[in-house]
Amino acid sequence: MARFLDLYCSFLKAVIAACLAVMVVLVFGNVVLRYGFNSGITLSEELSRWLLVWLTFLGAIVALREHAHLGVDTLVRMLPAAGKRICFVINYGLMLFADWLLLSGSWRQTLINIDDRAPATGLSMAIFYAVGVIFGVSAAVILLYDLYRVISGQASEEDMVAVRESEEQ
Repeated sequence: MARFLDLYCSFLKAVIAACLAVMVVLVFGNVVLRYGFNSGITLSEELSRWLLVWLTFLGAIVALREHAHLGVDTLVRMLPAAGKRICFVINYGLMLFADWLLLSGSWRQTLINIDDRAPATGLSMAIFYAVGVIFGVSAAVILLYDLYRVISGQASEEDMVAVRESEEQ
């Protein structure tokens, strides 16, 4: 499962890079066309905004997998292994609840907006909200996998402190 999640995150990193590249081309091209040729790309602003939302949510999935989100671990590091395990389970239970709220809300918004069209591109607005569904499902899988590892005893004591010290590690 760890290998699958790592491959999935590698794929997401490539998608994020593609989103960023398309955004740069669209925005830079639009600026050049507006100031240089008094025209522009009609769908540039809308598509760039959508891509920014998508790359943010996809990046959050990768950060969740790599434990790269901000966290305060001062108290947890001082606890014995049993205390770390209890804090980890409570923490991940709360994150799964928050993830469920985001997933169910995104799913409802996707269904509500499936027939609505974006003004510039004409694409379904469900595409905009679908990234919340993708994030919710992906985050649930990652959280449940990490929780399973801790509950089953496969995780080390250091794994129960779900915060990285620095970017170098």
